[in-house]
Amino acid sequence: MTPTHEVPGSSTTHVILVPGFWLGAWAWESVASDLAGRGHHVSTPTLPGLDSVDTDRRGIRLDDHISAVVDAVAATPPSERAVLVAHSGAGPVAYAASDRVPDRLARLVYVDSGPLQNGTALRDDLDPAVTEIPLPSWSELEAEGSSLDGLDDATLAMFRSRAVPEPAGPARDMLDLRDAGRLDVPTTVICTSFPSDVIRQMAEAGHPMAAELAQIAKVDYVDLPTGHWPMWSRPADLASAIDAAATT
Repeated sequence: MTPTHEVPGSSTTHVILVPGFWLGAWAWESVASDLAGRGHHVSTPTLPGLDSVDTDRRGIRLDDHISAVVDAVAATPPSERAVLVAHSGAGPVAYAASDRVPDRLARLVYVDSGPLQNGTALRDDLDPAVTEIPLPSWSELEAEGSSLDGLDDATLAMFRSRAVPEPAGPARDMLDLRDAGRLDVPTTVICTSFPSDVIRQMAEAGHPMAAELAQIAKVDYVDLPTGHWPMWSRPADLASAIDAAATT
Protein backbone atom coordinates (compact mmCIF):
# COMPACT_ATOMS: atom_id res chain seq x y z
CA MET A 1 0.00 0.00 0.00
CA THR A 2 1.25 3.48 -0.86
CA PRO A 3 2.06 5.51 2.28
CA THR A 4 -0.11 8.62 2.50
CA HIS A 5 0.04 11.52 4.91
CA GLU A 6 -3.46 12.81 5.52
CA VAL A 7 -4.87 15.85 7.32
CA PRO A 8 -8.66 16.10 7.66
CA GLY A 9 -10.22 19.50 7.03
CA SER A 10 -13.44 21.40 7.53
CA SER A 11 -14.03 22.33 3.88
CA THR A 12 -15.72 20.21 1.22
CA THR A 13 -12.54 19.93 -0.84
CA HIS A 14 -10.06 17.05 -0.77
CA VAL A 15 -6.72 18.24 -2.14
CA ILE A 16 -4.40 15.42 -3.19
CA LEU A 17 -0.78 16.55 -3.59
CA VAL A 18 1.30 14.18 -5.74
CA PRO A 19 5.09 14.72 -5.65
CA GLY A 20 7.34 14.62 -8.69
CA PHE A 21 10.59 12.76 -9.36
CA TRP A 22 12.78 11.81 -6.35
CA LEU A 23 10.21 13.13 -3.88
CA GLY A 24 7.82 11.73 -1.30
CA ALA A 25 5.01 13.24 0.73
CA TRP A 26 7.65 15.13 2.74
CA ALA A 27 8.22 17.52 -0.18
CA TRP A 28 4.77 19.06 0.34
CA GLU A 29 5.03 19.64 4.11
CA SER A 30 4.78 23.46 4.07
CA VAL A 31 2.14 23.60 1.34
CA ALA A 32 0.07 20.80 2.90
CA SER A 33 0.14 22.52 6.28
CA ASP A 34 -0.94 25.82 4.70
CA LEU A 35 -3.82 24.21 2.81
CA ALA A 36 -4.94 22.31 5.90
CA GLY A 37 -4.92 25.62 7.77
CA ARG A 38 -7.35 26.93 5.15
CA GLY A 39 -9.69 24.07 6.03
CA HIS A 40 -8.95 21.68 3.16
CA HIS A 41 -8.78 17.92 3.62
CA VAL A 42 -5.23 17.25 2.38
CA SER A 43 -3.63 13.97 1.31
CA THR A 44 -0.01 13.59 0.19
CA PRO A 45 0.72 10.12 -1.18
CA THR A 46 4.24 8.85 -1.67
CA LEU A 47 4.26 6.95 -4.95
CA PRO A 48 5.49 3.32 -5.05
CA GLY A 49 9.27 3.06 -4.93
CA LEU A 50 9.78 6.55 -3.49
CA ASP A 51 9.45 5.66 0.18
CA SER A 52 13.08 4.72 0.84
CA VAL A 53 16.47 4.48 -0.82
CA ASP A 54 16.45 0.80 0.21
CA THR A 55 13.26 -0.06 -1.72
CA ASP A 56 13.55 -2.52 -4.60
CA ARG A 57 12.41 -0.50 -7.63
CA ARG A 58 13.03 -3.11 -10.32
CA GLY A 59 9.43 -4.25 -10.75
CA ILE A 60 7.64 -0.92 -10.36
CA ARG A 61 5.72 0.19 -13.44
CA LEU A 62 3.69 3.18 -14.54
CA ASP A 63 0.48 1.34 -13.73
CA ASP A 64 1.58 1.09 -10.10
CA HIS A 65 1.91 4.87 -9.88
CA ILE A 66 -1.38 5.48 -11.67
CA SER A 67 -3.20 3.02 -9.42
CA ALA A 68 -1.79 4.72 -6.32
CA VAL A 69 -3.18 8.07 -7.47
CA VAL A 70 -6.53 6.54 -8.43
CA ASP A 71 -6.71 5.00 -4.95
CA ALA A 72 -6.03 8.40 -3.37
CA VAL A 73 -8.82 9.95 -5.43
CA ALA A 74 -11.17 7.08 -4.60
CA ALA A 75 -10.56 7.70 -0.89
CA THR A 76 -12.30 11.07 -1.19
CA PRO A 77 -15.40 11.10 1.04
CA PRO A 78 -18.72 11.38 -0.85
CA SER A 79 -19.30 14.84 0.66
CA GLU A 80 -16.04 16.26 -0.74
CA ARG A 81 -14.73 17.39 -4.14
CA ALA A 82 -11.46 15.79 -5.25
CA VAL A 83 -8.79 18.17 -6.55
CA LEU A 84 -5.69 16.42 -7.84
CA VAL A 85 -2.42 18.38 -7.80
CA ALA A 86 0.67 17.03 -9.59
CA HIS A 87 4.21 18.35 -9.61
CA SER A 88 6.76 17.78 -12.36
CA GLY A 89 7.04 14.14 -13.46
CA ALA A 90 3.84 13.25 -11.63
CA GLY A 91 1.88 15.23 -14.23
CA PRO A 92 1.46 12.38 -16.73
CA VAL A 93 0.63 10.00 -13.86
CA ALA A 94 -2.15 12.31 -12.65
CA TYR A 95 -3.41 12.75 -16.20
CA ALA A 96 -3.59 8.97 -16.64
CA ALA A 97 -5.47 8.75 -13.35
CA SER A 98 -7.97 11.31 -14.68
CA ASP A 99 -8.41 9.03 -17.70
CA ARG A 100 -9.51 6.23 -15.35
CA VAL A 101 -11.76 8.23 -13.01
CA PRO A 102 -12.71 11.48 -14.80
CA ASP A 103 -16.05 11.68 -13.03
CA ARG A 104 -14.37 11.64 -9.61
CA LEU A 105 -12.29 14.78 -10.20
CA ALA A 106 -13.46 18.36 -9.71
CA ARG A 107 -10.17 19.76 -11.01
CA LEU A 108 -6.65 18.74 -12.02
CA VAL A 109 -3.82 21.13 -11.15
CA TYR A 110 -0.34 20.90 -12.70
CA VAL A 111 2.60 22.52 -10.91
CA ASP A 112 5.38 23.21 -13.44
CA SER A 113 4.06 20.13 -15.19
CA GLY A 114 1.41 18.97 -17.61
CA PRO A 115 -0.21 16.02 -19.38
CA LEU A 116 1.38 13.87 -22.07
CA GLN A 117 -0.27 12.48 -25.17
CA ASN A 118 -1.43 8.90 -25.51
CA GLY A 119 1.33 6.49 -26.49
CA THR A 120 4.16 8.69 -25.19
CA ALA A 121 6.49 8.40 -22.22
CA LEU A 122 8.47 10.82 -20.10
CA ARG A 123 11.77 9.02 -20.75
CA ASP A 124 11.72 6.91 -23.89
CA ASP A 125 15.52 7.21 -24.04
CA LEU A 126 16.18 4.94 -21.03
CA ASP A 127 18.05 1.70 -21.57
CA PRO A 128 15.85 -1.30 -20.64
CA ALA A 129 18.52 -2.38 -18.17
CA VAL A 130 18.15 0.82 -16.14
CA THR A 131 16.01 0.19 -13.05
CA GLU A 132 16.21 3.56 -11.30
CA ILE A 133 17.13 7.18 -11.94
CA PRO A 134 19.25 8.83 -9.23
CA LEU A 135 18.93 12.54 -8.53
CA PRO A 136 21.33 14.20 -11.01
CA SER A 137 23.83 16.92 -10.15
CA TRP A 138 22.48 20.46 -9.88
CA SER A 139 24.20 21.48 -13.10
CA GLU A 140 22.65 18.51 -14.92
CA LEU A 141 19.18 19.39 -13.66
CA GLU A 142 19.51 22.97 -14.82
CA ALA A 143 20.87 21.87 -18.19
CA GLU A 144 17.73 19.72 -18.59
CA GLY A 145 15.51 22.73 -17.88
CA SER A 146 14.76 22.25 -14.17
CA SER A 147 15.45 25.67 -12.68
CA LEU A 148 16.83 25.91 -9.15
CA ASP A 149 15.72 29.52 -8.76
CA GLY A 150 14.71 30.37 -5.22
CA LEU A 151 16.48 27.43 -3.55
CA ASP A 152 19.23 28.29 -1.07
CA ASP A 153 22.09 26.03 -0.04
CA ALA A 154 20.22 24.66 2.98
CA THR A 155 17.23 23.68 0.83
CA LEU A 156 19.44 22.06 -1.77
CA ALA A 157 21.22 20.10 0.96
CA MET A 158 17.86 18.94 2.33
CA PHE A 159 16.73 17.90 -1.15
CA ARG A 160 19.91 15.94 -1.76
CA SER A 161 19.75 14.19 1.61
CA ARG A 162 16.08 13.16 1.34
CA ALA A 163 15.83 12.39 -2.38
CA VAL A 164 15.07 8.80 -3.40
CA PRO A 165 16.00 7.33 -6.81
CA GLU A 166 13.06 7.41 -9.21
CA PRO A 167 11.86 4.01 -10.48
CA ALA A 168 12.71 3.78 -14.18
CA GLY A 169 9.62 1.78 -15.14
CA PRO A 170 7.05 4.56 -14.64
CA ALA A 171 9.24 7.02 -16.54
CA ARG A 172 9.83 4.60 -19.43
CA ASP A 173 6.32 3.14 -19.83
CA MET A 174 4.00 4.69 -22.41
CA LEU A 175 0.64 6.19 -21.49
CA ASP A 176 -2.42 4.16 -22.46
CA LEU A 177 -5.33 6.63 -22.46
CA ARG A 178 -8.83 5.49 -23.36
CA ASP A 179 -11.54 7.71 -21.83
CA ALA A 180 -12.11 11.04 -23.57
CA GLY A 181 -13.88 12.15 -20.40
CA ARG A 182 -10.47 13.19 -19.10
CA LEU A 183 -10.58 16.13 -21.53
CA ASP A 184 -13.59 17.54 -19.68
CA VAL A 185 -11.85 17.71 -16.30
CA PRO A 186 -11.29 21.43 -15.49
CA THR A 187 -7.55 22.04 -15.44
CA THR A 188 -5.18 24.60 -13.97
CA VAL A 189 -1.53 24.94 -14.96
CA ILE A 190 0.65 26.77 -12.43
CA CYS A 191 3.57 28.05 -14.47
CA THR A 192 6.79 28.55 -12.51
CA SER A 193 9.85 27.90 -14.70
CA PHE A 194 8.25 29.30 -17.87
CA PRO A 195 5.63 32.06 -18.27
CA SER A 196 2.10 31.03 -19.15
CA ASP A 197 2.36 32.75 -22.54
CA VAL A 198 5.21 30.39 -23.46
CA ILE A 199 3.25 27.31 -22.34
CA ARG A 200 0.18 28.45 -24.30
CA GLN A 201 2.29 28.92 -27.42
CA MET A 202 3.86 25.49 -26.99
CA ALA A 203 0.41 23.92 -26.69
CA GLU A 204 -0.89 25.73 -29.77
CA ALA A 205 2.22 24.75 -31.74
CA GLY A 206 1.84 21.08 -30.81
CA HIS A 207 5.03 20.80 -28.78
CA PRO A 208 5.19 17.23 -27.40
CA MET A 209 5.38 18.43 -23.80
CA ALA A 210 2.32 20.70 -24.06
CA ALA A 211 0.23 19.60 -27.05
CA GLU A 212 -2.29 17.70 -24.92
CA LEU A 213 -3.27 20.92 -23.14
CA ALA A 214 -4.78 22.14 -26.42
CA GLN A 215 -7.20 19.19 -26.34
CA ILE A 216 -8.58 19.89 -22.85
CA ALA A 217 -11.88 21.77 -22.78
CA LYS A 218 -11.04 24.24 -20.01
CA VAL A 219 -7.51 25.21 -18.99
CA ASP A 220 -6.64 28.10 -16.68
CA TYR A 221 -3.06 29.34 -16.49
CA VAL A 222 -1.51 30.89 -13.38
CA ASP A 223 1.92 32.55 -13.35
CA LEU A 224 4.10 31.98 -10.29
CA PRO A 225 7.62 32.97 -11.36
CA THR A 226 10.27 30.91 -9.55
CA GLY A 227 12.11 27.64 -10.17
CA HIS A 228 10.97 24.06 -10.66
CA TRP A 229 10.35 23.40 -6.96
CA PRO A 230 7.91 26.15 -5.86
CA MET A 231 6.82 24.11 -2.82
CA TRP A 232 10.19 25.14 -1.34
CA SER A 233 10.95 28.44 -3.06
CA ARG A 234 7.47 30.01 -2.75
CA PRO A 235 5.38 27.67 -0.57
CA ALA A 236 2.85 30.23 0.67
CA ASP A 237 2.23 31.57 -2.82
CA LEU A 238 1.90 28.06 -4.21
CA ALA A 239 -0.60 27.15 -1.49
CA SER A 240 -2.60 30.28 -2.34
CA ALA A 241 -2.62 29.35 -6.04
CA ILE A 242 -3.74 25.79 -5.28
CA ASP A 243 -6.39 27.06 -2.87
CA ALA A 244 -7.75 29.41 -5.54
CA ALA A 245 -7.85 26.62 -8.11
CA ALA A 246 -9.44 24.19 -5.66
CA THR A 247 -12.26 26.56 -4.79
CA THR A 248 -13.03 27.59 -8.39
